[in-house]
Amino acid sequence: MNFYDSFLLAFETLAVNKVRSLLTMLGILIGVVSVILLVSIGDGAKQYVSDQVSSLGSNILIVFAGKTQTHGSGPPILQSVNKMTIEDSMAIVKECPSVKRVAPILVGNAAVRFENRSRDTTVIGTTNEFQEVRNLRVEVGSYLPEASALSESRVCVLGRVVKRELFGDDNPLGRLVTVGGTKYRVVGVMRRKGRSLGLDLDDLVFIPVKSSQRLFNAEGLLEIIVSVVNSGELKRAQAQVIDVMKRRHDNQEDFTVVDQGDMLSVLNTMLTALTYALGGIAGISLLVGGIGIMNILLVSVGERTREIGLRKAIGAKRRDILAQFLIESVVLASVGGLLGLALGVGTTFAAKAALPDLPLKLSMWTLATAVGVSFAVGVFFGVYPARRASMLNPIEALRHE
Repeated sequence: MNFYDSFLLAFETLAVNKVRSLLTMLGILIGVVSVILLVSIGDGAKQYVSDQVSSLGSNILIVFAGKTQTHGSGPPILQSVNKMTIEDSMAIVKECPSVKRVAPILVGNAAVRFENRSRDTTVIGTTNEFQEVRNLRVEVGSYLPEASALSESRVCVLGRVVKRELFGDDNPLGRLVTVGGTKYRVVGVMRRKGRSLGLDLDDLVFIPVKSSQRLFNAEGLLEIIVSVVNSGELKRAQAQVIDVMKRRHDNQEDFTVVDQGDMLSVLNTMLTALTYALGGIAGISLLVGGIGIMNILLVSVGERTREIGLRKAIGAKRRDILAQFLIESVVLASVGGLLGLALGVGTTFAAKAALPDLPLKLSMWTLATAVGVSFAVGVFFGVYPARRASMLNPIEALRHE
């Protein structure tokens, strides 16, 4: 018997018990759907994080106050001797050839009021360079003036949410708002940006960094964001920034310079591990489906013992019997896998349509892996029943009741 005949015979045998065959396929179908959905969520989360970080600027270094150090067997501690200052940021852009722009940052929370309306929000003290470094643009009016780095000019730029809550549809430009008890003149409204990594970028107020130090009674900065001329200069720029900061801080490295790309790489590594874990959990369903296939085939071997004996008596070889049952197993798993593929893809698109904010990403390798694994499950769990059938003694099989 050739392969084609064995294939047709396997299909005919499965068609005789349609309900049992469909129920057996169901385990593989559910497993494939689970793999596709869970891996799509993991891949979507990776893509989401990457897009969000990239949307806030590329080729970025972030300088934090304090140096992380480990002492003995205890946990890492953050040591800080000298505060980071606006002058530090100015020295970086002046003395580091690989640096394009810098934006000193101070962040705090304050109530923003206009007439009888008030909103508690995040206030960011920074300079004009921030919009270029972090890729956040003004839609109406202008951003913070360039000369505001070392001045305490009382101007502010509102995010879209703050503007809507305080002014509705009215034009806020030129109006005075109270930020933490101090009057500021509105000079601009930011372009809508939405949420990024849990932060609503439209629910912010921007003021000059020097003014924010007085507002929050702070001498130092939270961080300095450094924009590098290109990606090839990141490591060189990092070394230059460390050198400048050490010279300004009494030769002490009481700060930490982080490459945003390295931070993204760490996040991607964590999310990749999560994706594999989700895929592994979903893969358990495929193993359960494979055990179901093996169980049904063992039952089938018992039911068709006389048929196997008759076929061997008229000349069927062991490999013919082996091929027949192995093909039945592979057909059950592969058809279940293909049905699961169709249902998984359809469910993913339906979920994206119903929940646009849910990060889902279908990839060809996920689909191919899911179907390939279902095929492999059919082969693996079909070997034992097929071998058992092929090893039956034809005389004893014919005597079987």
